[in-house]
Amino acid sequence: MYLAMNRFRIAPGKEDDFVAHWRNRNSYLNEVPGFVSFNLLRGETDDTCTLYASHSVWESEAAFSDWTHSDAFRKAHAAAGHSPRDFYLGPPQLELFESVL
Repeated sequence: MYLAMNRFRIAPGKEDDFVAHWRNRNSYLNEVPGFVSFNLLRGETDDTCTLYASHSVWESEAAFSDWTHSDAFRKAHAAAGHSPRDFYLGPPQLELFESVL
């Protein structure tokens, strides 16, 4: 199993807009061999931000890598430059994990 997470710092008061953006986007993940599951996770909130993480589970690192080079990936990210940016406090932080147990 292989996990890919992007951590996002979201501006106070913009949490609902951020979640709606993710809820309404088409990820095309179900078209990709090796995709297992996806969750958008909400973490701690403090005076500066609310932490979120997109969490996708893959059968293998190769399956995740294949997705990043696929038409599904390109379609899912085609509007990335045109989506609202006022809720982000900096770029996402990608974290990748391989299951060891």
